[in-house]
Amino acid sequence: MTSPRIAAVRRAVGAVVDPELRLPLADLDMVREIDVDGSLAVVGIVLTIVGCPAAERISSEVRAAAASVSGIDEVRLEVGVMTPAERQVLTEKLRGGRPAREMPFGPGTLTRVIAVTSGKGGVGKSTVTANLAVALAARGLSVGLVDADVHGFSIPALLGLVAPDGTVPQPTRIDDLMLPPVAHGVKVISIGMFLQRGDGDGTLGAVAWRGPMLHRTVQQFLTDVFFGDLDVLLLDMPPGTGDIAISVGQLLPNADVLVITTPQSSASDVAIRSGTVARQTGQRVIGVIENMAAMLLPDGSVLELFGSGGGAAVANSLSNGDSPVELLGSIPLSTALRQDADAGVPAVLQHPDDPASTVILELAARIAREPRGLSGKPLNVRPS
Repeated sequence: MTSPRIAAVRRAVGAVVDPELRLPLADLDMVREIDVDGSLAVVGIVLTIVGCPAAERISSEVRAAAASVSGIDEVRLEVGVMTPAERQVLTEKLRGGRPAREMPFGPGTLTRVIAVTSGKGGVGKSTVTANLAVALAARGLSVGLVDADVHGFSIPALLGLVAPDGTVPQPTRIDDLMLPPVAHGVKVISIGMFLQRGDGDGTLGAVAWRGPMLHRTVQQFLTDVFFGDLDVLLLDMPPGTGDIAISVGQLLPNADVLVITTPQSSASDVAIRSGTVARQTGQRVIGVIENMAAMLLPDGSVLELFGSGGGAAVANSLSNGDSPVELLGSIPLSTALRQDADAGVPAVLQHPDDPASTVILELAARIAREPRGLSGKPLNVRPS
C-alpha cells in the first residue's frame, strides 16, 4: 500500500505545471516512482525530450513541491526522458483525438479568432496587437498570438523575446508538435524564431518568399503549433490585401477582424480595403481602432499630428445596414507606448495609466466580456 506521505508527495509533484505545455505533470504522465525514507523523498520524473529547455525550471519546482510536504526535509530528484512510445501517447493526448496536422481553429472552434489588419504599414498595428494580447492574458484569458506578418515580423521584439545578442527562443519540438514560447502569459509563434542572425550585428535574416511558401508557413503555424485550449487567438496580419490575407481568409473564414488605421486620410482610405477583402472571404469586421490619434500636451493644448477623423471614416465606410462597424477606440500618440515597444516591454504592463494603455486595456476588457459562444458548436462529448 502507498503510504500517506508518498501519496502527499505525489500529489504535490503532480500539481507542478509544465511551463511550456501549461498542464500539470500528473496530467502529462511525467511523474514516475516516488519513495520516502524517513525525511528523504526520492522523486522520479521524465521530461518530454532530451535537452528540454524547461528542464531546470521543472526540476526546481518539483524539488520545492516535494519539500513542501510535511516531514520532508531532503529531496533527491531522478530525471529521465520519455520513450518514443510515451511521447506518441502524449502528443495524441494533447491533440484531443484530432488527427495530426488538423487545423483546430476553423469553423466550430470554441476559440475566438481575431485577425488584426491594416491597409498599410507604419500605423502601429503590431504594437497594438502585442499590447492587446498581453492585456487579455492579464485578465486571466488563455491567449495565443500568431505573427502572420512573415516579411515584416516584429512580435518577438515587441514582447521582449529577443535577447541582447539577437537570439530568439525557438519552439520546443515534441515529435511533430511545436510548443510556442510564452511571453507575459501569451503563447507566441513567429517566423523570426526560425531564422539565423545576421553576421555579428544581432539582426535576424530576411524572408524573401512568394505565395506558396507564405501560405504553407501560416498553415503550419495554425496546425503544428500546440497552443492548447485558447480563449482568444490573435493574428498580427501583414499590411495590405496580399497572399497572407487571402490565405488566412481561406484557412480561417470564421475569424473576426479588427482594422487598424491612423487618423490621416492616406491611411484610412487604404485601411478600408483590408476590411473589404476580409468581408469577401466571409470574415466579420468587428471594429476599427484609430492609432496615433490626438495627444493632449502638458499645457492643455491638443496635438493632432496625423489629423483627425480617419478611424470614424473607416468605420462608417465598412458599415452597412446589416453589419454596423464601430470605432472601438482612439489610441493617442504616446511616447511611453513607443519607448516600451522599443524596449520589448508592453506598455499595458509598464505604464498602465498612460492614455494609450488605457484605451488598449478598455478594448481588452470589452473583448473579454464577450464569451466564447457554444451555440451550434460541436462539444465532442458522448453519453457513457
